[in-house]
Amino acid sequence: METTELLKKVRQIEIKAKGLSNNIFAGQYHSAFKGRGMSFAEVRDYQFGDDIRDIDWNVTARYNKAFIKVFEEERELTVVLLVDVSGSQDFGTQGSVKRDIVTEMAATLAFSAIQNNDKIGVIFFSDKVEKFIPPKKGKKHILYIIRELISFKAESNRTDINMALKYLTNVIKKRCTTFMISDFIDASDYKNALTIANRKHDIVALQVYDRTETELPKVGLMKVRDAESGLDQWIDTSSKKVQGTYRQWWKQRQDAMIDTFNRSRVDSVSVGTDEDYVKALMSLFKKRR
Repeated sequence: METTELLKKVRQIEIKAKGLSNNIFAGQYHSAFKGRGMSFAEVRDYQFGDDIRDIDWNVTARYNKAFIKVFEEERELTVVLLVDVSGSQDFGTQGSVKRDIVTEMAATLAFSAIQNNDKIGVIFFSDKVEKFIPPKKGKKHILYIIRELISFKAESNRTDINMALKYLTNVIKKRCTTFMISDFIDASDYKNALTIANRKHDIVALQVYDRTETELPKVGLMKVRDAESGLDQWIDTSSKKVQGTYRQWWKQRQDAMIDTFNRSRVDSVSVGTDEDYVKALMSLFKKRR
């Protein structure tokens, strides 16, 4: 992408993302994540209606009466965007490829974070860590992130979510809020890595998919290519058996993904390339309030 074209694209994304974070997400982001960056302040007597998860059991046992931990909100959070840049992100049949939606969502979240005076960083991953941008503040930093989101080219087409989560756990020492943006097309099991990462950090999963991935179009013989392996295959999309097998595959994959998120206690939302990602983010924010 030429420099002039890139700068124009950066400006377009900046205007849209900044507008969304200013007008639509004003207050929503802060409300959704304000309880995630907390530091211990003191203990007090337990009162009816208090969350039992906040009971300080050591102090309670010592004095033989219930005490509650009182936390105060940290003034700033650290936000990390864990962005899938594998080959499957270049797929799209509904006017936008998945990478376009990923870029706009990431940019909107970045502007929302900086408005809340949070640090923001990015980890680009495929089946390896392609690039790490450490968390910082400032508009210059945000624009650098947007430029990278638009123009970054991965060295590998494959995906390894397990590896990316382990890297996040090791490289980010302070607790952070992590938005993991991916189509989550990965044959490997990443549940353990996700569970461990979510104990240390606050992970939020944002799935971006294309409508064609959920159901094959009936167009007869069609040559399909796996964007990550590069393998070509001819399939008969008019076959009821092929259609049924494909729908079953998609449902099983989605069910397994959602089960992984639930077992790891990770909040998630899915958005199609033909859908309004603003509504998806708003529903996520409201769910967390």
